[in-house]
Amino acid sequence: MGLTEHIIMRELDIPDISDFAVYRRHGGWEAYRYALTEKTPADIVQMVKDSGLRGRGGAGFPTGMKWSFLPKGVYPRYLLCNCDESEPGTFNNHQIIDKNPHQLIEGVALSAFAIEANTAYIYMRGEFAAAARTLERAIAQAYEAGFLGKNILSTGFDLDIYVHRGAGAYICGEETALMESLEGKIGQPRLKPPFPAVAGLYGKPTIINNVETLANVPRIVEKGVAWYRSHGTEKSPGTKCFSLSGHVNRPGNYELPFGVPLRELIESPEYGGGMKGGRPVKIIIPGGASAPWLTADHLDVPLDYESLAAAGSMLGSGAVIVLNDTVSAPHLAYKMDEFFKHESCGKCTPCREGTHWLVRVLHRMVEEGHATAADIDTLHGIYRQMAGNCFCLLGESAVMPIKSALQLFPHEFEALVKQSSHRNGHHIPLMVHR
Repeated sequence: MGLTEHIIMRELDIPDISDFAVYRRHGGWEAYRYALTEKTPADIVQMVKDSGLRGRGGAGFPTGMKWSFLPKGVYPRYLLCNCDESEPGTFNNHQIIDKNPHQLIEGVALSAFAIEANTAYIYMRGEFAAAARTLERAIAQAYEAGFLGKNILSTGFDLDIYVHRGAGAYICGEETALMESLEGKIGQPRLKPPFPAVAGLYGKPTIINNVETLANVPRIVEKGVAWYRSHGTEKSPGTKCFSLSGHVNRPGNYELPFGVPLRELIESPEYGGGMKGGRPVKIIIPGGASAPWLTADHLDVPLDYESLAAAGSMLGSGAVIVLNDTVSAPHLAYKMDEFFKHESCGKCTPCREGTHWLVRVLHRMVEEGHATAADIDTLHGIYRQMAGNCFCLLGESAVMPIKSALQLFPHEFEALVKQSSHRNGHHIPLMVHR
């Protein structure tokens, strides 16, 4: 179920599309020109609504509907492009920026026009220095060509786009923490409501969308709603750039229509190419580290929002991590929760203390070899106290690895207890070899 024409990863169809002249020769910025000269902002919002485009950052919320939440007549408005891309296993934003940056900038400009914003910021993870320079060059070329600045194309529309690099905090991928950081404050989430569409950056109406989401907009305007909806499923139209990693032969980014089975992404010679060494699949994490785990029993689940939710997980950022039977589930949960502990902003007690407690217990069980049956009960108790009680979704994300490991592989925790009881505290192997 491959693509004859890519929507996002167009470098696979058009060599050197990262070059501004090449992008222009292949219709680049024409959708923007068309929108500014022949359409109204409301027309573009309706087009995006009709396309069914959903946010690619994790939640999958309908993009056009999100735009329509802006209060009428309240200005200035801001558009923020979330390029923090900190979710473990996610790396598609990198490729979009490196290989097709002008489509992203055109998407930001088109979306700013649609929501009647005259200022847009691209918020980037601090470590993305090279990517930031790439975008700054692309923005400069757009200014030079007359697509940004004052009175663009003599239409009276003004737009400035700025690249802002954060300091590398995972929490700043959360939309309100991103705004706090952009305002020069500590990157911690805000209480909602009010939601950003009502009171966001500098207290003004603000829309925040992911890189991949915004990069879809020029293609929707250029090719039309019917063309866009011819890809994917009824409720999940379009394509997704899946970041495939783990024990597969061909890790990488693959753009596929929604609805393709996990098995095809993992096993097809065009994509993952199967498992390394022919070992069996043990764990599949379909939406980045914060998604509930699946197993080999779920290989035929379609990759779309509804199907993954029905299977007990979520599409999330589209980071598909596939692990084989050598991986210890307790150790995997330990390493993932160690990440969440490190990235917790500390604002709320359940997350700040819960992640620390989870890691302390798991470290003792997995790394030190001192595991007891009471530790298993403690782990259950910690994640249950965290679930639903954290200020933002970071704490909820930290629950997923340990909850999944305990529910899907309880025997591995029991084995740690048995090993501990007769090994006198010696180090327990990190991998379970069969």
